[in-house]
Amino acid sequence: MKKRSFTLLMSALTISATLLGTSPILAETDTDTATEESADKEESTDKADSEESDAKNTDAKAEDGKDADAAKGDTLEDGTYTAEFDTDNGMFHVNEANDGKGVLTVKDGKMTIHVSLASKKIVNLFAGKAEDAQKDGAELLEPTTDTVTYSDGMSEEVYGFDIPVPALDEEFDVALVGTKGKWYDHKVSVKNPVKDDSASTDANAEDKDADSKSEDAQTEDTKTEDAKAEDTDKDTKDEESKGKTLADLNLEDGDYTMEVTLTGGSGRATIDSPAAIKVEGDKATATIVWSSPNYDYMLVDGEKYEPVNKDGNSTFEIPVSVFDAEMDVTADTVAMSEPHEIDYTLNFDSTTVKEAKTADDKEAK
Repeated sequence: MKKRSFTLLMSALTISATLLGTSPILAETDTDTATEESADKEESTDKADSEESDAKNTDAKAEDGKDADAAKGDTLEDGTYTAEFDTDNGMFHVNEANDGKGVLTVKDGKMTIHVSLASKKIVNLFAGKAEDAQKDGAELLEPTTDTVTYSDGMSEEVYGFDIPVPALDEEFDVALVGTKGKWYDHKVSVKNPVKDDSASTDANAEDKDADSKSEDAQTEDTKTEDAKAEDTDKDTKDEESKGKTLADLNLEDGDYTMEVTLTGGSGRATIDSPAAIKVEGDKATATIVWSSPNYDYMLVDGEKYEPVNKDGNSTFEIPVSVFDAEMDVTADTVAMSEPHEIDYTLNFDSTTVKEAKTADDKEAK
């Protein structure tokens, strides 16, 4: 009896253990635990992927920033361009004849734009602030004198400036001073450059010219001494062409004669030579006798001289301002249907000067 009861008890325990092992609650608990572990792993993976993606995006943005900075730092290739020049003020602008544009030059990576302004009222520019422009040692931009032609064909001289350009499509500081001496700050920008192909062609031509000039320079070096000698001769001739003054002749007051040469006109008119010369103080007066009675006045240095005679060939007494050089005069003739002024030159040869014989000298002979 006891043995049977023990057997039944063991059977019951076995059945209970079996039932507990297949319980839905316990199975669900195990499943949830596994699911949570899987979710945790996925979350960790997603987080790692996200962090890696963020890092890549950051790197990409950094690269983009570097590219942008590099793009800003890079300028146009060397050459000449037409570009728009904008300012923040209607009183400071490109001349209307140039349609708001200037000539942008790029050389060795540095950019400079030349703009012709509206007038000559702006006398200096400064690449920077007005405060700095007034400091000692400030490098002011000096004006050039430009000629602009308007649509109606009229031309005008205005001031132009060569302005350094730090970057395209970005505002930068330029200060200006007008005729009243007061400095003003302004913002300007340069944009939309268009390559000037003709300038490139000209540049190639200039290179060829430079090569040719280099060869010519080598040849010219061999002529240096001759050139110096020619310059010396030229200087001497220039001095001679200036002629001599009455003081150079060192003549005392008195009456003299001197050979005189007439040039100009048709070549038919002549004057008496030698001519009588009267010296008084620091003045020399020549008596000019024409080969015709038809000259009614002469002009010398803007002064009008009338004839000193009424009969015979026209005779004038005029001042002599220079000897041994051409002296410009004008003579008016009435020989034509209407009075006509004719330009001539007179050249008094100082080497032929002689004292004039007086009436007493003639009687002594």
